[in-house]
Amino acid sequence: MRTINDLGFAVPDILIPQNGTDLKKWAVIACDQYTSEPEYWKNVEDEAGDAPSTLNLVLPEVYLNTDKETEKLGSIAKTARAYLDEGILQGLGTGFILTDRSTSLHPSRRGLMAAIDLEGYSFEPGNKNICRATEGTVLSRIPPRVRIRANSPLELPHIMILIDDPKGLTIEKAFDMAEAEGLAPLYDTDLMLGSGHIKGTFIPDGSAIAESIVNGLASLKAANSDGLLFLVGDGNHSLASAKAHWENIRENLSEEEKKNHPARYALAEIVNIHDKGLDFEPIHRVVFNISGEEFIAKAKEYFKDSGIELNGSDDGKQTFIVVTEGQEDVKVSLANPPHTLAVGSVQMMIDALGLECDYIHGEDSVRKLSTTGNTGILVPAISKDTFFGTVEKEGVFPRKTFSMGEAFEKRFYLEAKIIE
Repeated sequence: MRTINDLGFAVPDILIPQNGTDLKKWAVIACDQYTSEPEYWKNVEDEAGDAPSTLNLVLPEVYLNTDKETEKLGSIAKTARAYLDEGILQGLGTGFILTDRSTSLHPSRRGLMAAIDLEGYSFEPGNKNICRATEGTVLSRIPPRVRIRANSPLELPHIMILIDDPKGLTIEKAFDMAEAEGLAPLYDTDLMLGSGHIKGTFIPDGSAIAESIVNGLASLKAANSDGLLFLVGDGNHSLASAKAHWENIRENLSEEEKKNHPARYALAEIVNIHDKGLDFEPIHRVVFNISGEEFIAKAKEYFKDSGIELNGSDDGKQTFIVVTEGQEDVKVSLANPPHTLAVGSVQMMIDALGLECDYIHGEDSVRKLSTTGNTGILVPAISKDTFFGTVEKEGVFPRKTFSMGEAFEKRFYLEAKIIE
């Protein structure tokens, strides 16, 4: 691993499955997807079967607070060590991986596998670190992931980091160079359950392409007087958990050990926010044990000083949609909202009233879950064009504000890195 701490990252030593591994069974979607749809994860189990799979190395959050959580937490570290001992995971040496993901919605989304320096990352609101969170952190989601890290020798990332590179000086240029050199893919596989396809190309450290990547990131940092280079797009809680684990073990390390300890660096995929294959989707809410009528009544009371109106004209007002099975959707408009984003206003109400909710990707899933006694809230997407500037000026967005793409477009676990 080569550390470049003034740029907040490192060129990592990446592990991938040995030749002959069925990568379609190996790679599974991010653990924080389909959290209210256990049938999806049952299909993942059926698809993976007894084959080597990252399903055995992560804790899908659908299992939180169930007996299966205890079972998984007890087996993950053992399985990780077995995969290393048996050679199922093998090292590539120091370098990057260029990733290219295609789905039914987008023919290409390009990324770069690198390692983020956790000393340069913070999820505290208002921080001026080189790598920053983009939304509030749900602290209850961190401890299970820290427990996994504390025992496992490996990390598998679903973290996606954003850079603001409108001229394509980093990732796009690297792809052009790799194509010009005729580099063959390292892996090239379909993904399970209709989630598209991914291929990756290894870029060894010391090559002209690797140096071009480093120079591209350096130029982006130099152009930003605020010192910002990386924003967390997806996987904020995984990166926050990596940070918490690093802080736990850092206390017992010498100053020299702290510089290069593998747990200091978290493997992630870096994506240009201007990539045409990257869409920003809203993260909606489903509120449990409350009918649509009850929710609307509570909203009228909570937003009584915010100029609330039902099914009126937008006229520049902030709006969100209330969804209940068997009833017409209700558009709620706020003339004087308590937050600059509709999702922020909705979350303020949910928090203030102590309502039980889940954070849902995709309108179809919201409508599926909005059965009798539960209420869905559809919120509008935010603009990626002003994304970096908004974080620089206002700090983090409310927790679970946005999603990069639909649920099935999320990052799949495929690569790994040693953290002990």
